[in-house]
Amino acid sequence: MNLLAKVGFDTNKQFYGFLSVVMSGQIIYSAFEAFKGTFYNLLLEVLKIDNTQMGILFTLIGSAMFFYIPAGWVNNRFSVKSILITSLLVRFVSMMTIITLQPDFTVLIVIAAIWGITDAIFWPAVVNGVNLMSGDHNKGMAFGLLESIRRATEMSMNAIIVGIMALVGGSILVFQGAIVFYTLLILPMVFCVWKFVPDNSLEVKQGESKNKAALQGLIHVLKMPTVWLAAITSLTVYWTYITLIYTVPYLQAVFDLSTAQAAVFGIINTGAMGVVAGLVAGSISDFIFKSSTKMMLFALGLTVVCLGVTIALPKSADMLIMNMILLMCFSFSIFLAKGIILAPVAEAGVPKEFSGAAMSVGSFAAYASVFWAYALNGWIIDTYPAVQAYQMIFGIGLTVSAFGMVCAFGLLALKKKQAPQLATQGS
Repeated sequence: MNLLAKVGFDTNKQFYGFLSVVMSGQIIYSAFEAFKGTFYNLLLEVLKIDNTQMGILFTLIGSAMFFYIPAGWVNNRFSVKSILITSLLVRFVSMMTIITLQPDFTVLIVIAAIWGITDAIFWPAVVNGVNLMSGDHNKGMAFGLLESIRRATEMSMNAIIVGIMALVGGSILVFQGAIVFYTLLILPMVFCVWKFVPDNSLEVKQGESKNKAALQGLIHVLKMPTVWLAAITSLTVYWTYITLIYTVPYLQAVFDLSTAQAAVFGIINTGAMGVVAGLVAGSISDFIFKSSTKMMLFALGLTVVCLGVTIALPKSADMLIMNMILLMCFSFSIFLAKGIILAPVAEAGVPKEFSGAAMSVGSFAAYASVFWAYALNGWIIDTYPAVQAYQMIFGIGLTVSAFGMVCAFGLLALKKKQAPQLATQGS
């Protein structure tokens, strides 16, 4: 048995198709969204907008949340291949419009709104493609690879820009050139999707409407308790992951960590850790627990322990190293869960032809916390003294993770209860 077979891929073409789906899910964001952390100020300069306007653009892109459920119908009705290709081309045309015409903010608003709607359809197609291309087994490994490959690609592509800027003096022309080059990468990505990703068009009986069948599939998925339990578990994972972002400002505010020290810690804790944890989570999920839900339950349990001890530890200067170690353990544990965030949805017993709708519902729930978690945490930091504020934020993360454990345990119990019935139906 070769290495590809061990991780769930029967043929080289299946593996290439999987990579095409995963990379399309990163390349589409590489010339804009992937810059917001490392090159935020340069992005403002290139677009000639201010911070408030940038916030409006990202809010419009985030409006994808409101379209995830209706996008479930689209993901049932149309194939993964057609959705990926169409979405990539929409992004290519709109990015080239920004590059060549340098439009004013009004046009950027329209483009951002288009991206929000497109993303609501595109991202469920990516995770559905990962689900379909990974076959009937090794879902944890497939979703772990999705997380690790995307994070490693983003870090590498941004690092290349930083390296070139360091050599030539940080010219904005380098950044503009990177935007153009990364946008052009969409075209070979379209070719790879066309060549390697199979067509999984919805099959219906003669005389039956595909539109109606897709809608019935969406309704069927919305009625499945296993899907919602898996989706809510994913929500708790992402909500707690947002808490991770505040570990760096916590160390700065409470322990007076320098900017340079905080930057190094941030790169490791919120970047490199995700690359490693995705692969580890997939391996443990498939080869030890044999279930992504059990892996999720285990990872959330580790998160509860790490946050609990962090909250309990003294905040004196001599405890800095211990706090950093615990926060790195917290990072690793939540990345273990995030690496397979939608794998439980893939294992929720959804008919294969309706898996697109399941991934839309899962995406809707998983990322819903962006609409309140950042605002809530920001309000807490602005309202309370530093130590108390971060204790509260970590306490919320601990509570949410514990609730996620309850949901994961409930999902396992429900699947166990349904197993005899499903076995009877299968026979």
